[in-house]
Order: sequence, then C-alpha cells, then structure tokens
Amino acid sequence: MAFESNFITFIGNLTDDPDLRFTQSGAPVASFRVASNRRYTDRSGNQQEETTFLNVNAWRDLAENAAESLSKGDRVIVIGRVRVRSYENREGQTVWTTEIEADEIAPSLRWAQAKANRTSGSSGGGAGGGSSTPPPPADDDVPF
Repeated sequence: MAFESNFITFIGNLTDDPDLRFTQSGAPVASFRVASNRRYTDRSGNQQEETTFLNVNAWRDLAENAAESLSKGDRVIVIGRVRVRSYENREGQTVWTTEIEADEIAPSLRWAQAKANRTSGSSGGGAGGGSSTPPPPADDDVPF
C-alpha cells in the first residue's frame, strides 16, 4: 500500500443529527458537521477559545450506521481524507469548502459509554477481506 498523507483524525461534537440521503444510484450518504473547541492562553495570559467546524460525509454502510447511532451533541472521532471542493452558490459566486470523507467514525468514550452492535452490512468488508473502503460515487452522483 502506498503512503497516503491525506488522512485526518478529527475529534469533536455533532452540531446536528446526521442527514441520511441517497444518491440517484441508491448509495446511502450521511452528512453532518463536527465542532471542535481548542482552549489556550494567549501571550497576555488571557484564556482564549477557538472553534473549528468541519463537514463530514460518510458513505454506504458507514453512513447508515452513523445515522442510526449518532445524534446532535455526541462526541465523535472521525478518521478520513481531507477533501477541498468548490461549487457555485445561488448568487453565482464560487464557494470553497473543506470536508472529511470519513473512513471510520466512532463515539468518544471520554465522557460516555457505548455498546457496539454488529450489523449485517451489505458491503462485505469484514475481517479477512483485506480491501479498503471503496471510493465515494462520482461527483455527478452526489446528492448535494
């Protein structure tokens, strides 16, 4: 496997419930926003807080499991690839957005407990399969 330098681990809280939709070809996709707070002391000794928001997209079984398991306020750990894309808004302006295409999503157990329930997923990516997560659908099949 080639070295992949485009991975990110992002920990934060969901700002809303995941939004589960389906592409025209029927592939499930869940999208949600995660907020991460960083507190620090500036040079003057004052406490500061900075919040970073990132949109997350999950596909197929991961999307369905995330939509079923997670809700607003849940603390999550997201591992995935950074994706920067642009689109034209209603005013005709180009808008750039930075997102995470999730490979793994897990609840944080720092301040909560969770119980994993194995599902009978349709992608067949279980133990021994050795295959990585398939890429998301082409841009013309994305529901947003």
